[in-house]
Amino acid sequence: MKNNSTRRSEASFLKWTVADALHVATHHWMPCLFALGLLFFMGVEYTLHMVPPSSPPFDLGFLATRPLHALLQSSPHLNTLCAALNTVFVGMQTSYILWTWLIEGRPRATISTLFMFTCRGILGYSTQLPLPQGFLGSGADFPVGNVSFFLFFSGHVAGSVIASLDMRRMQRWELAWTFDVLNVLQAVRLLASRGHYTIDLAVGVGAGILFDSLAGKYEDSKRNPPFTTKHTFTL
Repeated sequence: MKNNSTRRSEASFLKWTVADALHVATHHWMPCLFALGLLFFMGVEYTLHMVPPSSPPFDLGFLATRPLHALLQSSPHLNTLCAALNTVFVGMQTSYILWTWLIEGRPRATISTLFMFTCRGILGYSTQLPLPQGFLGSGADFPVGNVSFFLFFSGHVAGSVIASLDMRRMQRWELAWTFDVLNVLQAVRLLASRGHYTIDLAVGVGAGILFDSLAGKYEDSKRNPPFTTKHTFTL
C-alpha cells in the first residue's frame, strides 16, 4: 500500500504549478494549438452529416478550385498544356533522384522513392477510390497515354518532396525552393483537373517525409557494420 501511495504522490502532473502552465503556454505554444485543434475537430467530427454512399466524396480542395476546373474544362488545349508541363516536372524529379545515385553515388533519395512507390502500390490497390467526378484526363499527363492509376496517394507530390529534402541536405537551397513552388502549382493543377483528392496530396507530402526518413535509417543501419557495393552504389 505504501508503494502505491508513493507512486501516486510522485506522479508528474501532481507537481505542476501555475508557473509551469504559463511556461508551457508561452514556450510550447504549438502543442497547445494542436490541443485546441483536437477539441475543435472532435466537435466537428461528432456533429457533421456524413456523406451518404450514393453521393460523391466531399472535397474542400475541389470547392476551392472550381473556377480553375471550369477554365480547364472549357479549354482542352490549356488542360493538355498544363498536363504536359506537369509531366516535365515529373521528369525533373526522376532525373534528379537518379542523378544523386548514379552520378553522385548517394542512393538515399532513390531508396526512399522505391520504398514510397512500393507502399503506394500496396495502399492504392488495397483501397481503390472512385475516380473524381469531372476528371479531366490528358494523353500528355504522366503516366502518358490516359492509363489507369492509383489515386491514393500522390506519387507526383511525394517524389517532389523526396527530391526537395535531398536538395536541402546538400544545401541546394534555390533548387529546393524551386521544387517546392512547382510542387504547390502541381497540387493546384491536380485538384483543378480532379486528378487527385485533397487527401491524396496531403498524404503524399507526409509520405515523402516519412520514406526519406526511413531511407536514412536504412543507410545508418548498413553503415554499422560498413556496407558497400561495387561501382556507384555505396552507403
